[in-house]
Amino acid sequence: MMHLTMILSERLGLLLVLAFVLTRIPGFRSLLDQEYSKKMTLVHIVMFGLFGIAGTFTGLILEDGAITEQFFVWTAGEDEMVVSSSLVAIVIAGLLGGPVVGLGAGVIAGGHLFFLGGIGFIANSLVNPVTGFLAGWTGRFFSNERVISPLKALFIGVFPPILHMHMLLIAKPGSDTMINMVNIIGMPLVLSNSIAIAIFTAVISIALREQENEAALSAKKAFTIVEETLPFLKMGSSREMAYGIARLLYDRLTLAAVSVTDESEILAHVGMGDDHHQPSNPIITPLSREAIASGQMQIAYSRSEIQCPHAKCPFESAIIIPIIDANASSGLIKFYFRKAQHVRPVEIMLAQGLGQLISNQLHTIAADNLRSHIRDAELRNLQAQINPHFLFNTLHMIAALFRKDPEKARKITVNLAHYMRFNIRLAASSLVHLEKEIEHVEAYIMIIQTRFANRLHIYLTKANKGDQALIPPSTIQPLVENSIKHGLQNVTDDGEVHVTMDSTTNGIRIAVQDNGAGFDKRLLTSDGMVQVDDHHQSGAGIANVNQRLINLLGNSARLHIRNLPEHGSEVTFTVPYYNETKGGGAYETHSRHDRRR
Repeated sequence: MMHLTMILSERLGLLLVLAFVLTRIPGFRSLLDQEYSKKMTLVHIVMFGLFGIAGTFTGLILEDGAITEQFFVWTAGEDEMVVSSSLVAIVIAGLLGGPVVGLGAGVIAGGHLFFLGGIGFIANSLVNPVTGFLAGWTGRFFSNERVISPLKALFIGVFPPILHMHMLLIAKPGSDTMINMVNIIGMPLVLSNSIAIAIFTAVISIALREQENEAALSAKKAFTIVEETLPFLKMGSSREMAYGIARLLYDRLTLAAVSVTDESEILAHVGMGDDHHQPSNPIITPLSREAIASGQMQIAYSRSEIQCPHAKCPFESAIIIPIIDANASSGLIKFYFRKAQHVRPVEIMLAQGLGQLISNQLHTIAADNLRSHIRDAELRNLQAQINPHFLFNTLHMIAALFRKDPEKARKITVNLAHYMRFNIRLAASSLVHLEKEIEHVEAYIMIIQTRFANRLHIYLTKANKGDQALIPPSTIQPLVENSIKHGLQNVTDDGEVHVTMDSTTNGIRIAVQDNGAGFDKRLLTSDGMVQVDDHHQSGAGIANVNQRLINLLGNSARLHIRNLPEHGSEVTFTVPYYNETKGGGAYETHSRHDRRR
């Protein structure tokens, strides 16, 4: 018995080699992922059916209880029995593919045993489809597992040989010859088949785990590299960007060289072959032009496909990765290898991932730039909506004063010219230092005080750290104008507007306070976020100011509006400090953090 068990185990070693080969077939993954289709089901039936036939070929022949020495089983005489290992393949087919695949593979393997003939050929033929069908139904209890565990497979593998022995005995009841055969082959088949099925599932699990780990490491490496390429992708110079990316990829990956090109020429080359693969050289490889035209990755496996004219070019293979920008190929990244064998599936997978991720980064950067341009245009438009209110009112006042007081009209005209020149200069920037904004407000106050000298007083208290904070231009002036135009519109004398600035730990708090009628309740509940028209108590200016503060400084800089207990109103907001030694980056980080909150 031990001798027969050892021989069967040795023959099953060939099947285990086939099991390892199966894990390398792309379509095998769909079986493990339970992605069934008619075409793939048929493919798996044929594949496992042939696997079962291979188990029969590597089986044994018994004659009068003795083993006949044959390397492969081709035929069986009337007094000979085929001892087949086909059940190993059929059980795996059922466990992985379900009843249909198990039954189909069993029919193929059983049909082959039927035509071989020999003692018990009917039982040998029937046990394969029956086992495949039953294994398929058993596998449904473990459908949440991609590959059944070896321990469970070992337990399940015990029953098919036992079923086989019973069917042999049923086929020839009372036959001493059959009983003797079953006694000889029963235990060896149970041991060898169950162990082989367990090893089979273990081999598949290990191979798949290695592939998935390799894929996970490639994905992690790709994400890390793409994150490191982001500063280069934002560079204005295409050659600096190309060199930075080529150097980074060459340092991070095991490659002979890396090239980065645009649609027509090499922008950067790092690594071997830099004596003839040089920047500004035109693209000559047909596969490169095909990659740009199709947007699909290309692989060159020989020198003839690379077509480098240099006689001593060290490269034998290359992966050509198109970079897609705005739905068209904007350039290529080329991975060069000294040998074609160096182009492994992991390199191909990594190249595909890098190409897609870098293309996505370019799309994101382009979208961010577009949003930034749109936002700047919107802010310029909002500022243009605010300034004309003051300009038109002042021009009307000057026209009225020319007859009554030409000297005062001349003085206001000079102040207005100074104010407008200053205002135009501010419109070129999204953010200015607070002390510049204060000069802007002071020019405005000089004109307004002249216009409403008899009924209005405006007081301005400056902050000590005005040079350490940034603010959107024309932010305070519209708030002062709103207090005058709406809050104090019914006040005939002793109208007051106080502009105060206080330094705090978080920034500079700015408040515009008046002793007028106060704000409409609708604007109070929205905290300045609701756009109202000029027919209401407050115009569009205050909502526009609020929007600009939030967009440029973050939510912490938004306006806070309240009516004072006795009369009047107050609008406050806080602008963060700006550290000159750290530059704009420190301020921008703070602003983005506020916006996320």
